[in-house]
Amino acid sequence: MTAATCPFAGAPARSDFELAESSIPSDIYEQFDTLRSKCPVAYSSQMGGYWMLTRYEDVKNCASDTSTFISSVKAVIPSDPRGTRRPPLNTDPPVHTPYRTAIDRTLKISRLKRLESVLEDHARREWKVLVERGRGDVSADFGANFAAWVEVTWLNLGDESAPMLAKTAAAWVNAWREQQTDVVKFYSEKLYDMARALFRDRRENPRDVESDPASSLLAERVNGQPIAEEKLIDALRQCLVVGMVAPPILFGNMATHLAQDKALQNRLRENPELIPSAVEEFVRLYVPYRGFSRTASSPVELHGRTLNPGEPITMTYAAANRDPEVFSNPHEFVLGRENVSKHLGFGRGRHRCAGMPLARMALQVGLKVMLENSQDWDLDGELQYAKMPEMGIISCPVRIISVVEP
Repeated sequence: MTAATCPFAGAPARSDFELAESSIPSDIYEQFDTLRSKCPVAYSSQMGGYWMLTRYEDVKNCASDTSTFISSVKAVIPSDPRGTRRPPLNTDPPVHTPYRTAIDRTLKISRLKRLESVLEDHARREWKVLVERGRGDVSADFGANFAAWVEVTWLNLGDESAPMLAKTAAAWVNAWREQQTDVVKFYSEKLYDMARALFRDRRENPRDVESDPASSLLAERVNGQPIAEEKLIDALRQCLVVGMVAPPILFGNMATHLAQDKALQNRLRENPELIPSAVEEFVRLYVPYRGFSRTASSPVELHGRTLNPGEPITMTYAAANRDPEVFSNPHEFVLGRENVSKHLGFGRGRHRCAGMPLARMALQVGLKVMLENSQDWDLDGELQYAKMPEMGIISCPVRIISVVEP
């Protein structure tokens, strides 16, 4: 880590810190720990310049106060290299509200219960591919493919869409991380083609608004008027990838953790009722987001620093979730942690992850299937890690010992 002395006063220094050169999470957490204790509101001149918050209370307050800290200027660091702005991520209330209302309508518990068995079938099929080979990549293979099936199931797309979505979204995300503008544009346009096709179909063949996101968005009204067509397509384009980034990283981290902690792996396999609690702690421990951003709507004083409008502020959820002022032994996995529900793994406030209940269920279903349909697994190669705006494992090769060894 490179860090300067934090002045805690006035305008930002030329740079209080630079991103850790390593993408290995332990190195990044070490940087977070240093900044949290010595410079909790730190400025970096990288990526056009931005502030980083690392203390839990600061991140929570920034995420919760959508009038002071807005999303319409910049919502992610680094942002789309083309400067594209899509709802609902890049909007503030009241513009944000109808999109969120329409999406939330399709994620009620009653619908999720109906989807659970469908998702379990998808997870079993995708995990079986790795089991039959005896090895595979939990992040890039199982995690990415299963995440695509979760999206396809939620959006009521045809089965042929899942493989295409998995490959296209992965290529788009990787290009974003590398800030490869032309590649981002190429794969984003493929995602837009899917969004346009979905929009055309639902406009001609509307479905139940309680169970179909596109139909729900089409039915939403603002001052009695439908949402503009181009904005609806933007929102559907956002929906296509909203659940494609974090799950593969989380599955890779869970698989790695359990490969290194056989006692916990066996305990969860023998006691599947503990899986929901374990998943919640895994999300706290390995939340992959460090680049979600807001900007101040007016000057804000925080820990002696002045945050001005137009200056991006990263809400570093990965740092907040390991704040020792909130979570004891923050770098350790604690099954049944009493205050685990306080974690910020799904964000907070009006921009809290809309798909949180679906994501929770999918992570639980996926881990349950992995454990039920294996006897053990070990790491089987070099791990690869994400770059900003995420962190965590994006390639997790494992060797799987099946329930019945041949």
